[in-house]
Amino acid sequence: MYQKPRKVLVIWLAGAVLACFLSGCRRLPAASTTTALPHYFLWAWERPEDLSFLDRPDFGVAFLAQTIALEGNAARRRPRLQPLKVPPQTYLMAVTRIEASRENTPALSAAQLEECAAQIVATARLPNVKAVQIDFDVAVSQRDFYRQLLIRVRAQLPAAYPLSMTALASWCLGDSWLESLPVFEAVPMAFRMGADSESVRRFLASGADFRLPLCQQSYALALDEPLKAKFRPQRRFYFFNARAWQAEDVPALLKIPNELQAEN
Repeated sequence: MYQKPRKVLVIWLAGAVLACFLSGCRRLPAASTTTALPHYFLWAWERPEDLSFLDRPDFGVAFLAQTIALEGNAARRRPRLQPLKVPPQTYLMAVTRIEASRENTPALSAAQLEECAAQIVATARLPNVKAVQIDFDVAVSQRDFYRQLLIRVRAQLPAAYPLSMTALASWCLGDSWLESLPVFEAVPMAFRMGADSESVRRFLASGADFRLPLCQQSYALALDEPLKAKFRPQRRFYFFNARAWQAEDVPALLKIPNELQAEN
Protein backbone atom coordinates (compact mmCIF):
# COMPACT_ATOMS: atom_id res chain seq x y z
CA MET A 1 0.00 0.00 0.00
CA TYR A 2 1.27 3.47 -0.90
CA GLN A 3 1.98 5.72 2.06
CA LYS A 4 2.38 9.45 1.67
CA PRO A 5 5.92 10.49 2.70
CA ARG A 6 6.01 12.08 6.12
CA LYS A 7 6.84 15.77 6.06
CA VAL A 8 9.99 16.78 7.87
CA LEU A 9 11.70 20.07 8.59
CA VAL A 10 15.39 19.92 7.66
CA ILE A 11 17.47 22.49 9.47
CA TRP A 12 20.84 23.62 8.13
CA LEU A 13 22.45 26.25 10.31
CA ALA A 14 25.89 26.83 8.83
CA GLY A 15 25.00 30.41 7.90
CA ALA A 16 21.50 30.81 9.25
CA VAL A 17 22.29 32.41 12.60
CA LEU A 18 24.78 34.83 11.05
CA ALA A 19 22.25 35.76 8.36
CA CYS A 20 19.63 36.39 11.03
CA PHE A 21 22.11 38.48 13.00
CA LEU A 22 23.01 40.64 10.00
CA SER A 23 19.65 40.98 8.26
CA GLY A 24 17.10 40.36 10.99
CA CYS A 25 15.88 37.15 9.24
CA ARG A 26 12.48 37.59 10.87
CA ARG A 27 11.24 39.54 13.82
CA LEU A 28 11.55 38.04 17.25
CA PRO A 29 8.68 35.61 17.81
CA ALA A 30 5.60 36.58 19.75
CA ALA A 31 5.85 35.98 23.46
CA SER A 32 5.71 32.30 24.39
CA THR A 33 5.30 30.85 27.86
CA THR A 34 7.04 28.15 29.83
CA THR A 35 3.74 26.33 30.34
CA ALA A 36 3.81 25.43 26.63
CA LEU A 37 7.11 23.56 26.87
CA PRO A 38 7.02 19.79 26.26
CA HIS A 39 7.59 17.44 29.17
CA TYR A 40 10.58 15.78 27.49
CA PHE A 41 13.44 17.12 25.37
CA LEU A 42 16.02 15.29 23.31
CA TRP A 43 19.35 17.07 22.99
CA ALA A 44 20.60 17.02 19.40
CA TRP A 45 24.28 17.82 19.50
CA GLU A 46 26.78 18.35 16.66
CA ARG A 47 26.13 15.32 14.45
CA PRO A 48 23.56 14.45 11.76
CA GLU A 49 20.24 13.71 13.47
CA ASP A 50 17.12 12.31 11.80
CA LEU A 51 14.30 12.75 14.31
CA SER A 52 11.49 12.54 11.78
CA PHE A 53 10.06 9.69 13.90
CA LEU A 54 9.48 12.04 16.85
CA ASP A 55 5.85 12.78 16.07
CA ARG A 56 4.45 13.39 19.56
CA PRO A 57 3.61 16.67 21.33
CA ASP A 58 5.16 15.72 24.68
CA PHE A 59 8.66 15.66 23.12
CA GLY A 60 10.69 18.65 21.98
CA VAL A 61 14.21 18.94 20.57
CA ALA A 62 16.92 21.10 22.13
CA PHE A 63 19.47 21.34 19.33
CA LEU A 64 22.94 22.81 19.27
CA ALA A 65 22.53 25.89 17.09
CA GLN A 66 26.03 27.32 17.52
CA THR A 67 29.17 27.35 19.64
CA ILE A 68 30.80 30.61 20.72
CA ALA A 69 34.47 30.42 21.68
CA LEU A 70 35.75 33.19 23.93
CA GLU A 71 39.45 33.73 23.19
CA GLY A 72 41.38 36.83 24.21
CA ASN A 73 39.31 39.74 22.95
CA ALA A 74 37.36 37.66 20.44
CA ALA A 75 34.02 35.85 20.50
CA ARG A 76 34.33 33.38 17.65
CA ARG A 77 31.08 31.80 16.48
CA ARG A 78 30.98 28.30 14.99
CA PRO A 79 27.56 27.39 13.54
CA ARG A 80 25.96 23.96 13.56
CA LEU A 81 27.33 22.16 10.51
CA GLN A 82 25.27 18.97 10.65
CA PRO A 83 21.67 18.53 9.41
CA LEU A 84 18.75 18.04 11.77
CA LYS A 85 15.47 16.51 10.56
CA VAL A 86 12.33 16.92 12.66
CA PRO A 87 8.56 16.87 12.05
CA PRO A 88 7.39 20.41 11.15
CA GLN A 89 5.35 20.84 14.34
CA THR A 90 8.23 19.95 16.66
CA TYR A 91 8.88 22.33 19.56
CA LEU A 92 12.47 23.50 19.06
CA MET A 93 14.83 24.97 21.64
CA ALA A 94 17.99 26.56 20.20
CA VAL A 95 21.07 25.84 22.33
CA THR A 96 24.20 27.99 22.31
CA ARG A 97 27.32 26.37 23.73
CA ILE A 98 29.90 28.85 25.10
CA GLU A 99 33.50 27.74 25.60
CA ALA A 100 36.21 29.81 27.30
CA SER A 101 39.73 29.19 26.02
CA ARG A 102 42.28 27.94 28.55
CA GLU A 103 45.24 28.80 26.32
CA ASN A 104 44.15 32.34 25.40
CA THR A 105 42.33 33.62 28.47
CA PRO A 106 39.23 35.60 27.47
CA ALA A 107 39.16 39.28 28.33
CA LEU A 108 35.43 39.03 29.13
CA SER A 109 35.07 42.50 27.67
CA ALA A 110 31.96 44.57 27.02
CA ALA A 111 32.41 43.92 23.29
CA GLN A 112 32.46 40.16 23.83
CA LEU A 113 29.39 40.46 26.03
CA GLU A 114 27.40 42.35 23.39
CA GLU A 115 28.54 40.05 20.59
CA CYS A 116 27.53 36.92 22.52
CA ALA A 117 24.16 38.37 23.49
CA ALA A 118 23.37 39.36 19.89
CA GLN A 119 24.30 35.95 18.52
CA ILE A 120 22.21 34.13 21.13
CA VAL A 121 19.16 36.33 20.57
CA ALA A 122 19.51 35.70 16.83
CA THR A 123 18.83 31.98 17.39
CA ALA A 124 15.32 32.86 18.60
CA ARG A 125 14.58 34.03 15.04
CA LEU A 126 15.30 30.63 13.48
CA PRO A 127 12.35 28.69 12.01
CA ASN A 128 10.15 26.92 14.58
CA VAL A 129 12.39 27.92 17.51
CA LYS A 130 10.27 28.72 20.57
CA ALA A 131 12.86 28.77 23.37
CA VAL A 132 16.56 29.48 23.88
CA GLN A 133 19.07 27.68 26.10
CA ILE A 134 22.67 28.56 27.01
CA ASP A 135 25.26 25.93 27.93
CA PHE A 136 28.32 27.47 29.63
CA ASP A 137 30.39 25.69 32.30
CA VAL A 138 31.70 28.88 33.85
CA ALA A 139 34.59 29.14 36.26
CA VAL A 140 34.06 31.23 39.38
CA SER A 141 35.98 34.13 37.78
CA GLN A 142 33.57 34.10 34.80
CA ARG A 143 30.31 34.16 36.72
CA ASP A 144 29.81 37.91 36.67
CA PHE A 145 30.29 37.94 32.89
CA TYR A 146 27.75 35.13 32.54
CA ARG A 147 25.26 36.88 34.79
CA GLN A 148 25.54 40.06 32.70
CA LEU A 149 25.17 38.00 29.52
CA LEU A 150 21.95 36.42 30.78
CA ILE A 151 20.62 39.85 31.75
CA ARG A 152 21.39 41.19 28.23
CA VAL A 153 19.77 38.22 26.50
CA ARG A 154 16.71 38.33 28.75
CA ALA A 155 16.24 42.04 28.06
CA GLN A 156 16.35 41.50 24.28
CA LEU A 157 13.81 38.67 24.19
CA PRO A 158 10.02 39.07 24.60
CA ALA A 159 9.08 39.20 28.27
CA ALA A 160 7.58 35.71 28.50
CA TYR A 161 9.95 34.04 26.02
CA PRO A 162 11.53 30.93 27.64
CA LEU A 163 15.23 31.39 28.46
CA SER A 164 16.90 28.30 29.90
CA MET A 165 20.42 27.49 31.05
CA THR A 166 22.23 24.27 31.87
CA ALA A 167 23.90 23.90 35.27
CA LEU A 168 26.51 21.62 36.73
CA ALA A 169 24.69 19.35 39.17
CA SER A 170 27.09 20.43 41.94
CA TRP A 171 25.91 24.05 41.55
CA CYS A 172 22.37 22.91 42.34
CA LEU A 173 23.32 21.54 45.76
CA GLY A 174 23.37 25.05 47.17
CA ASP A 175 25.59 27.42 45.15
CA SER A 176 23.85 30.74 45.77
CA TRP A 177 25.15 32.43 42.60
CA LEU A 178 22.29 30.79 40.68
CA GLU A 179 19.52 32.22 42.83
CA SER A 180 18.77 35.49 41.03
CA LEU A 181 19.63 34.64 37.44
CA PRO A 182 16.99 35.76 34.89
CA VAL A 183 16.13 32.28 33.57
CA PHE A 184 13.10 30.08 34.20
CA GLU A 185 15.23 26.98 34.83
CA ALA A 186 18.78 25.88 35.48
CA VAL A 187 18.85 22.31 34.15
CA PRO A 188 20.97 20.10 36.48
CA MET A 189 23.35 18.06 34.32
CA ALA A 190 23.30 14.81 36.30
CA PHE A 191 25.82 13.02 34.07
CA ARG A 192 29.49 13.42 33.07
CA MET A 193 29.91 15.04 36.48
CA GLY A 194 33.65 14.49 36.84
CA ALA A 195 35.08 14.94 40.34
CA ASP A 196 31.64 15.71 41.81
CA SER A 197 30.03 12.53 40.49
CA GLU A 198 30.09 10.37 43.62
CA SER A 199 28.92 13.09 46.02
CA VAL A 200 26.05 14.14 43.74
CA ARG A 201 25.03 10.51 43.16
CA ARG A 202 24.95 9.79 46.89
CA PHE A 203 22.95 12.95 47.52
CA LEU A 204 20.29 12.09 44.95
CA ALA A 205 20.18 8.39 45.81
CA SER A 206 19.34 9.37 49.38
CA GLY A 207 16.08 10.83 48.09
CA ALA A 208 17.22 14.43 48.61
CA ASP A 209 16.31 17.12 46.12
CA PHE A 210 18.33 19.89 44.50
CA ARG A 211 18.16 22.81 46.93
CA LEU A 212 17.81 25.78 44.57
CA PRO A 213 14.39 26.63 43.07
CA LEU A 214 15.82 27.16 39.58
CA CYS A 215 17.17 23.61 39.69
CA GLN A 216 13.82 22.17 40.73
CA GLN A 217 12.19 22.58 37.31
CA SER A 218 13.91 19.84 35.33
CA TYR A 219 16.41 16.98 35.16
CA ALA A 220 19.12 16.17 32.62
CA LEU A 221 20.00 12.50 32.21
CA ALA A 222 22.17 10.43 29.85
CA LEU A 223 21.06 7.13 28.37
CA ASP A 224 24.44 5.52 29.03
CA GLU A 225 24.83 6.74 32.62
CA PRO A 226 22.04 5.44 34.91
CA LEU A 227 21.30 7.56 37.96
CA LYS A 228 19.21 6.60 40.95
CA ALA A 229 17.16 9.45 42.40
CA LYS A 230 13.73 10.20 43.75
CA PHE A 231 12.52 11.85 40.56
CA ARG A 232 9.64 14.30 40.76
CA PRO A 233 7.60 13.22 37.70
CA GLN A 234 6.02 16.61 37.09
CA ARG A 235 9.39 18.10 36.19
CA ARG A 236 10.81 18.39 32.69
CA PHE A 237 13.32 15.79 31.49
CA TYR A 238 16.20 16.45 29.10
CA PHE A 239 17.95 13.43 27.64
CA PHE A 240 21.47 13.19 26.24
CA ASN A 241 22.58 10.40 23.93
CA ALA A 242 26.21 9.67 23.06
CA ARG A 243 25.04 8.32 19.69
CA ALA A 244 22.45 9.39 17.13
CA TRP A 245 18.84 9.03 18.28
CA GLN A 246 16.75 6.10 17.03
CA ALA A 247 12.98 5.54 17.13
CA GLU A 248 13.39 2.67 19.59
CA ASP A 249 15.02 5.01 22.11
CA VAL A 250 11.73 6.79 22.89
CA PRO A 251 9.95 3.92 24.74
CA ALA A 252 13.12 3.41 26.79
CA LEU A 253 13.23 7.08 27.73
CA LEU A 254 9.71 7.01 29.10
CA LYS A 255 10.67 4.22 31.50
CA ILE A 256 13.78 5.91 32.92
CA PRO A 257 12.17 8.09 35.63
CA ASN A 258 10.39 5.03 37.08
CA GLU A 259 13.15 2.47 36.63
CA LEU A 260 15.77 4.60 38.37
CA GLN A 261 13.74 5.65 41.39
CA ALA A 262 15.73 5.55 44.60
CA GLU A 263 14.14 3.60 47.40
CA ASN A 264 12.60 5.67 50.18
